[in-house]
Amino acid sequence: MSSNVKPGYVRPVDFRRGIVDLAHGGGGRAMSQLIDELFRREFDNPWLDQGNDNALLARPEGRLVMATDSHVVSPLFFPGGDIGSLAVHGTVNDVAMSGARPVALSAGFILEEGFPLADLRRIVQSMAAAARDAGVPVVTGDTKVVERGKGDGVFINTTGIGVVPDGVQLSGDRARPGDAILVNGTLGDHGVAIMSQREGLSFGTRIVSDSAALHGLVAGLLAGAPGLRCLRDPTRGGLAATLNELARQSRVGLVIEEDALPVRDEVKAACELLGLDPLYVANEGKLVAICPAAEAEAALATLRAHPLGRDAAVIGRVVEDPHHFVQMETSFGGRRNVDWLAGEQLPRIC
Repeated sequence: MSSNVKPGYVRPVDFRRGIVDLAHGGGGRAMSQLIDELFRREFDNPWLDQGNDNALLARPEGRLVMATDSHVVSPLFFPGGDIGSLAVHGTVNDVAMSGARPVALSAGFILEEGFPLADLRRIVQSMAAAARDAGVPVVTGDTKVVERGKGDGVFINTTGIGVVPDGVQLSGDRARPGDAILVNGTLGDHGVAIMSQREGLSFGTRIVSDSAALHGLVAGLLAGAPGLRCLRDPTRGGLAATLNELARQSRVGLVIEEDALPVRDEVKAACELLGLDPLYVANEGKLVAICPAAEAEAALATLRAHPLGRDAAVIGRVVEDPHHFVQMETSFGGRRNVDWLAGEQLPRIC
């Protein structure tokens, strides 16, 4: 029987109807095709084009920072983002909280047998777009496939490196009594967007994740408030967990004002319906900044001048406290402790 297929012809990966199979992680032709036709094509940069199992980078001036994060969010696609863009933003922000300029990312994919290739391509394209927008290339990576039923579609690990400029010294142990506490915008958007999608809830207005890369905002903040003490992104555990971490590291107390906290009305309503406290709900495009009180107004103006800081607010102050408590002055004139989260409030949130 004759055939029109030329010798050596390799059928392209079927990204419309195909699924991930074990061969895509087996080190053979199928894996090579997936890397060439998806990952290398979408991420497209000179380091990946070298085709090595590593990325050879020029040594930058300054101190190096490295951060890693694994992403297991469910659902994979949600209002305002997906696991791909989230994987970029999460690690870029972890690097940026040191005051560093992120320079490169790695990406490790764990895929479940049977996962639709169309969804994988959508995730990778979103991830590539987020990396381009952030100006931080994915320079190396890895792909593994597990048997059907032993994963949950796709998990992504990203590692980032960055460079801290000379003179910048940010750390969670540098808060001092009298310092001001700021956030760059509304709280709880990401966690509520995930939960509303997961539970199939509608709140009249669409709640969208705040997932975003914050390194540009951080660079501006460093210029506007050079005395900045520390930065932290309030992801899992929300603002409450982050403030408790900082209080413990700096061995101080923190007092926040309930009326100063920026929370969207629809997020408040969703939290009431779901039995959640916005203070403990995850964020992916927000930061907590602590700076000397004398620089608070300059820091606030700098944040509000940036698109990702329009809703910035001064939310509290650092105080002396041998117990290192975080407390909130309530709308009714009282004060209550804002303690650590006792358990897992929102699983699979990032």
